Amino acid sequence: MKKLLVLSLVLVWMVLSGPALAADTLTCWFPPGSKDVAAKTITDALSANSGLTIIPQVAKSYPEILAAFSTSKPQLVYVGSFVQSIINSRKLGTPLVQNANGKEMYSGILIYPAGQEPEAILKASPAQIAFAIGATSGESTAKAATAGKAALGAANHGAAVKAVQDGKAKGAVVKDWWWLANESQYSGLKSYRIPGLSEQRNPDNVLTASKAVSAEDIDKITLAALSSSAAFGDKSVVVPFDASQLTFSLGLMKKGTIDPLTYSW
Repeated sequence: MKKLLVLSLVLVWMVLSGPALAADTLTCWFPPGSKDVAAKTITDALSANSGLTIIPQVAKSYPEILAAFSTSKPQLVYVGSFVQSIINSRKLGTPLVQNANGKEMYSGILIYPAGQEPEAILKASPAQIAFAIGATSGESTAKAATAGKAALGAANHGAAVKAVQDGKAKGAVVKDWWWLANESQYSGLKSYRIPGLSEQRNPDNVLTASKAVSAEDIDKITLAALSSSAAFGDKSVVVPFDASQLTFSLGLMKKGTIDPLTYSW
């Protein structure tokens, strides 16, 4: 009889405690290509300072992140403005904080062969502009500059510039910070800031919670992130982030005839 009573109490405890324990575990997604060590450093700090269990997961693709955010399981993501714009438009989550490391805002710029006129390229050959697929500094800016006609999608900024080198594209739109770090490798090419479009108003490295994360846990995670700047990088300062800061990025999508509600890679 005593054994039966004890067993019954254990089963009741498991039923009552199960959901609470599950709610304390979240997956934090990172973009494809992110370093596992850096992702774990961030989630370890968030876990330690929030009292929650936050597990890092480097995505194999961006659709994988969006699929996870569409479920009833609590999720986090640490990613830039293109995916953030889609999450915002589809009402899949709430942005919490941003890593302000001096490069937290970026733009897309045109890369073209020296000796040519960049505006003439955009006007005469809009379909022959290369860009990184699924990047505000690539696809969104390129299509905004060509009324949606840019058509040479590439895997990344390097591949987009290589298309120009190989004569397969007339120009490429890439992230300004990426070009600053890599331009020495590309002799014969120049950069051009497209008026009204190449503005450093696209936010990078934003931590966002899915709609399945409770308000209580959002508060815990936000406070944990604000007190964990060092985990995000040597020059990082974590600051609050408001969804209104995505307005410019969403505007680029609209100009480029990209619909964040239906976009797919």
